[in-house]
Amino acid sequence: MAFWAGGSPSIVDYFPSEDFYRCGYCKNESGSRSNGMWAHSMTVQDYQDLIDRGWRRSGKYVYKPVMNQTCCPQYTIRCRPLQFQPSKSHKKVLKKMLKFLAKGEVPKGSCEDEPMDSTMDDAVAGDFALINKLDIQCDLKTLSDDVKESLESEGKNSKKEEPQELLQSQDFIGEKLGSGEPSHSVKVHTVPKPGKGADLSKPPCRKAKEIRKERKRLKLMQQNPAGELEGFQAQGHPPSLFAPKAKSNQPKSLEDLIFESLPENASHKLEFTRFLCSSPLEAETPPNGPDCGYGSFHQQYWLDGKIIAVGVIDILPNCVSSVYLYYDPDYSFLSLGVYSALREIAFTRQLHEKTSQLSYYYMGFYIHSCPKMKYKGQYRPSDLLCPETYVWVPIEQCLPSLENSKYCRFNQDPEAVDEDRSTEPDRLQVFHKRAIMPYGVYKKQQKDPSEEAAVLQYASLVGQKCSERMLLFRN
Repeated sequence: MAFWAGGSPSIVDYFPSEDFYRCGYCKNESGSRSNGMWAHSMTVQDYQDLIDRGWRRSGKYVYKPVMNQTCCPQYTIRCRPLQFQPSKSHKKVLKKMLKFLAKGEVPKGSCEDEPMDSTMDDAVAGDFALINKLDIQCDLKTLSDDVKESLESEGKNSKKEEPQELLQSQDFIGEKLGSGEPSHSVKVHTVPKPGKGADLSKPPCRKAKEIRKERKRLKLMQQNPAGELEGFQAQGHPPSLFAPKAKSNQPKSLEDLIFESLPENASHKLEFTRFLCSSPLEAETPPNGPDCGYGSFHQQYWLDGKIIAVGVIDILPNCVSSVYLYYDPDYSFLSLGVYSALREIAFTRQLHEKTSQLSYYYMGFYIHSCPKMKYKGQYRPSDLLCPETYVWVPIEQCLPSLENSKYCRFNQDPEAVDEDRSTEPDRLQVFHKRAIMPYGVYKKQQKDPSEEAAVLQYASLVGQKCSERMLLFRN
């Protein structure tokens, strides 16, 4: 049996899926289905383990799609920031921001807005309707006090774990990462028709800068005909009218592109603030961890003293998880969705330098059939979570399967199973009548057969580790 010292465990109400509801992605009126639970409180480690099993939070509601039944299967996607290299379209967005800040330049012509998710994730709107029907009337303060009293009564023989705090929470719902152009494209080379295209019999066009350099070099050679020219011939190199190519410089890092210095007379000033916000996640200051600690954080983007975008991220033991972003549509020409995602990737790399296990950037769900969510695959390298064995598979290996079927098992080993599957459901922790008890004790007091089915389903979805740490609230 699990015990907690100096803090409180995660406390959740579980609600098994009963009906199909309208899908926010393909608009199917009865195609979406998911299971969910209400998180009265949640530790960062429990949420880390849950999202690694396909769960996702929207405010205090934590949900998991029924992958083999829902119309638009939602696969958890994570980027590997340590190996991330910005694509040409990403660099274009960063340069566009830099030009706007430095010179006030606004892209000419019509600017296509990024696909903006609604303030509430469409995929879970139906689940909130379910929550409203259940009419939850559970006071968090009273519940946490009950848990603390129970813990104090059992804490004498408890096994000590890391201290954690219990925070009251408010809802923050929705998800947004921004969009971008594909990170790569396939070019088909064709032979131009007569009179059209490049004339292959003529030398290729050269930049004016190269021509100026060549003229200067020729002038130097005329002034010293026995110098440079003889030097080339002595080394076995024939005279050339083309200047030797300079060694290619190393490409700029993501941080160099984001934090490139601006002139003193820059047209605009962009400031960035980050602070802890209330959420179901418990704030925690880990030993030797990030300076800002673990928990949920607001990020604000200020342009000349005006907020133009606000995002929320969860900083967890192994990752930064992007929750949502919303921005002023008047500044959509800056592609703030892409810009914020790139800044969050750079921030993850920064945190990794302080705590090595924090090395991933989670982008929520990837839906291959939905362009609004498919763009997340452009942040490479990235992995998708296998919905059956919960192992991470590079997205390149998953795409061919997703082209043939919406629902796929990515793990190619037919013998592989879920390593954290529920094998001892009686060890699951239940919070009932102000007491904490294992499910093996609780079920002896119950006569409703549907109760056992719901609890066993919950155990299978959260896994053995979380079922032994989290408290399943039962009336």
